[in-house]
Amino acid sequence: MGIVVLTMKASVIEMFLVLLVTGIHSNKEMTKKIKRPKFTVPQINCDVKAGKIINPEFVVKCPAGCQDPRYHVYGTDVYASYSSVCGAAIHSGVLDNSGGKILVRKLAGQSGYKGSYSNGVQSLSLPRWRESFIVTEGKPQKGVTYPSALTYSSSKIAAAKAGEATKAYEMPSVPGTTAQPVPLIQVLGTSTAEATYTALSKPSPSTGSPASSPRPQPVGHRSRELDLWSTTIYASSQNSPGANPGFVPKEELSTQSSEPVSEGDPNCKIDLSFLIDGSASIGKRRFRIQKQFLADVTQALHIGPAGPLMGVVQYGDNPATHFNLKTHMNSRDLKAAIEKITQRGGLSNAGRAISFVTKNFFSKVNGNRGGAPNVAVVIVDGWPTDKVEEASRLARESGINIFFITIEGAVENEKQYVVEPNFANKAVCRTNGFYSLNVQSWFSLHKTVQPLVKRVCDTERLACSKTCFNSADIGFVIDGSSSVGTGNFRTVLQFVANLSKEFEISETDTRIGAVQYTYEQRLEFGFDDYSTKPDILNAIKRVGYWSGGTSTGAAISYALEQLFKKSKPNKRKLMILITDGRSYDDVRIPAMVAHHQGVITYAIGVAWAAQDELEVIATHPAKDHSFFVDEFENLYKSVPKVIQNICTEFNSQPRN
Repeated sequence: MGIVVLTMKASVIEMFLVLLVTGIHSNKEMTKKIKRPKFTVPQINCDVKAGKIINPEFVVKCPAGCQDPRYHVYGTDVYASYSSVCGAAIHSGVLDNSGGKILVRKLAGQSGYKGSYSNGVQSLSLPRWRESFIVTEGKPQKGVTYPSALTYSSSKIAAAKAGEATKAYEMPSVPGTTAQPVPLIQVLGTSTAEATYTALSKPSPSTGSPASSPRPQPVGHRSRELDLWSTTIYASSQNSPGANPGFVPKEELSTQSSEPVSEGDPNCKIDLSFLIDGSASIGKRRFRIQKQFLADVTQALHIGPAGPLMGVVQYGDNPATHFNLKTHMNSRDLKAAIEKITQRGGLSNAGRAISFVTKNFFSKVNGNRGGAPNVAVVIVDGWPTDKVEEASRLARESGINIFFITIEGAVENEKQYVVEPNFANKAVCRTNGFYSLNVQSWFSLHKTVQPLVKRVCDTERLACSKTCFNSADIGFVIDGSSSVGTGNFRTVLQFVANLSKEFEISETDTRIGAVQYTYEQRLEFGFDDYSTKPDILNAIKRVGYWSGGTSTGAAISYALEQLFKKSKPNKRKLMILITDGRSYDDVRIPAMVAHHQGVITYAIGVAWAAQDELEVIATHPAKDHSFFVDEFENLYKSVPKVIQNICTEFNSQPRN
């Protein structure tokens, strides 16, 4: 009986163990079945705008290459939903141009969005927009479910729903107006750059694709096919609200008149002339790409009276100014004017155009500000039909920084038509690649916008316009000792004025300072005191005669400390010392210190001045830097020789 009971207990235990193991296995299987699927990060393109995506919060992956002016961004830190998602991510510093994952959160619309330049992306300003977003690193938050597939406003119904979902974010209407809600679908479109790219990519019915089509050769130059279908595509693209990267959304138009016009970027205060190629060989569609390029540069520059000003000259057979520096004082008006430019046709006489700009464009009557560096950007399709080297040299010597953008240079069988081989390197003053940009294809021209803007705004490197007349800090050290006398002292001041008149004077060009000395020294005016030629000449006229002894060595030391210590690093330092007698103190050590500090010293002696002392003061070789006249009345005769030696020395320095 006991055995039976034991057997039954064993059977029960065995069954319990079987059920237990089976249950655990089943539970594991069920757990496997209900395990959450792995989150897949959706990918988007560079041109996708935040407003196109309905989801209020999402993680996405951006591709590489979104650091491009085609992908427009509006705002700083908080962006209008009309912005490129990936472009905003690069602007904010969350991503670089290699792409990656980001987290996007939608926010309420803002009353204004301020543009800025950051991480290689120029964002634009908007008065207001219905919806905003911010971008952070693509790390999903715990407890938050993110969509593996995004919901796009791909239809008017979806767009209307998106508008309802964001009604709480919309700014209230201005009293007295009836602002109508704008469905998101109405502001979604293809940019001009994309439309143009599509047009260029489409093969011509008669000539084939642009990349493979042969180029018939007219006399001395290449020819480009003109496609009527591209005109139709371009015209239709201009009717699309998204066609222009400077497109002003409807909501912006309602408040645009109340927004202050930008004063311009003060960090890029330049006077800029664009010389665009309007020759017949460029073709109509490439001419339109060129205009779009100008519009993008205009937007990136932030045109304004406190910053860069820009005019445009078109050249063909002959050049013509479309508008000068003072015609349009903000980017919006300038872009509108660029859109109205029509092609002139003819040859590509770039050399003639550069000469025209040198003689006519950078004048005060045309808006040249004097204190702002002059910059000329020459766009050349293929190669010029005339010579540019000599015209460019004269432009540089007139104070103009020449930049060349060459597009689609001559292939092997076209090189026989090039008038001046290696013309770009001959035209610019330095062959270091800073002043010339070569673009292999018109498809790639838009990529040149940011590199060009960065270069033309780098005023410290705009050295190619530096000449002997606009590149120096000149300190006059004037002997005011008793032996000079009042009448002769006025003659000396006239000599100083005559020399000063020869130079281009402004805060960015040549600056003038003056010290008078006897036993003591006096700073008459410093380099920063006056920035115009009339003011300098008036300051020279006001210098009063001091009278006393002649301590020339102490005067040189004083000038080094009070004048040249405040000279700008990129300026040539010239000291012009005028004396009528031998110094009471030693001039050798102060002169050696001046030479060691890079101050080029000219010694002008009159009457009883000691020739040996002048040669010690003067920079080597002394014969080029020391001058002597027997009477004060003859000082004026040495002005041309002094100027000639200053310029000869400057021009002898290596330019490349």
